Amino acid sequence: MLELEHTTKTHDEARQGEALDMLPTGQSTGRKLYIESYGCQMNFSDSEIVASILLDRGFETTKDYKEADVVFINTCSIRENAEQRVRNRLKEFESAKSKNPGMIVGVLGCMAERLKSKFLEEEKLVDVVVGPDAYRDLPNLIDKVDDGNRAVNVLLSREETYADINPVRLNSNGISAFISIMRGCDNMCSFCVVPFTRGRERSRDAQSIVKEAQDLFNAGYREVTLLGQNVDSYKYSAPAVEGEEPAATVNFAQLLALVADVSPELRVRFSTSHPKDITDEVLYTMARYENICKYIHLPVQSGNSRILDLMNRTYDRAWYMERVDAIRRIIPACGISTDVITGFCTETEEEHQDTLSMMDYVKYDFAYMFAYSERPGTLAAKRYEDDIPEDVKKRRLTEVVNKQQEHSLYRLQGYVGKVHKVLIEGFSKRSDQDYCGRNDQNTMVVFPVDERFKPGQYVHVLAERCTSATLIGKIID
Repeated sequence: MLELEHTTKTHDEARQGEALDMLPTGQSTGRKLYIESYGCQMNFSDSEIVASILLDRGFETTKDYKEADVVFINTCSIRENAEQRVRNRLKEFESAKSKNPGMIVGVLGCMAERLKSKFLEEEKLVDVVVGPDAYRDLPNLIDKVDDGNRAVNVLLSREETYADINPVRLNSNGISAFISIMRGCDNMCSFCVVPFTRGRERSRDAQSIVKEAQDLFNAGYREVTLLGQNVDSYKYSAPAVEGEEPAATVNFAQLLALVADVSPELRVRFSTSHPKDITDEVLYTMARYENICKYIHLPVQSGNSRILDLMNRTYDRAWYMERVDAIRRIIPACGISTDVITGFCTETEEEHQDTLSMMDYVKYDFAYMFAYSERPGTLAAKRYEDDIPEDVKKRRLTEVVNKQQEHSLYRLQGYVGKVHKVLIEGFSKRSDQDYCGRNDQNTMVVFPVDERFKPGQYVHVLAERCTSATLIGKIID
């Protein structure tokens, strides 16, 4: 999965976002749009695409759903708990809709794709249901609702990448931005609903990605995160033209270099890597470029080979450890984070201990950790019994969380006393007397405001101490 922020946390704590006020790019219709996003970074990126499509049709955005004419909630289906939060939020929209009968409420994203038209039957206040590949159809679907109908488009595509759409940067600090480089997923992990909700994997035109990065840099952004369910399998070749030589294929390592070459002042991050696909070529490219951040999110899910096989992860414990060894060898200072699932079908106590020992081997900087949640339609739901009691899942999850807290502190303590290059993102959440930003390893760093420097600039910070999740230091010349 795609991580949301630097911290040790369970997946249930995934953040939500909402659209900010901004000027429309098309001729104004006077109608206001509100978007709320849940789940992974890809959902937040998709909301920016939706906003762009509708602003081009004359909508304006608002951060207050009560004054909106169209309310969209961009959903996550990775856990039952995430879906329940969406249902609860829709009930909160109901009172606003009762006061404004003309309000349109729509569900976008993975949950819309999973439930399809059933959503209209289950949730009577939902007017529009739109899957991740159908956002171009939103103006037409809104017109249908205006005519008194309810509308659904959940068709998946083998071609759609939205490469030609310039995303509207919602909730942007003007410094960091996401760039979607591919859509869908071909990895049929048995626990995961993503291949069914986002369709087959397809890579976006490399030239359009580099152009978006250049445009962002020209607009003052200083950090981009390249997004994909499995960025390491990125591969793009331009369509063949009759009478011409076939276009060269661009792989992920080459794409990384192309984006890094936009400017040495543009930081490049990416998420998410897959252990079966991350290559030494990618690692050497990261090592070669100072502005490619030394941080990799490498989901392990389990430390036991039998469970990994049941999960259809297509690697075993030894393969994963070899990839970690390669990262440590080629990029010694690289930060590594992960995803962990506890209590997968038939997992024994000894197999759970293998996960804990894997955590001891890697000592991750941080992790996303959650107990297994069976998702309808997945291979695991069809093939295996969800036979681990909830109390056992939760107890194992607690052990994983406690272990990760130890390792996060260990990594942070290792950064104390060192100088870190930090991109100032803004003021600290706790005080306007402090700035905050992240170092190469994606660790949050807090330091006193220095009037010589502004958000969007790089500074060197000496880390003097740490909390359980943050480095604290001071700017040095």
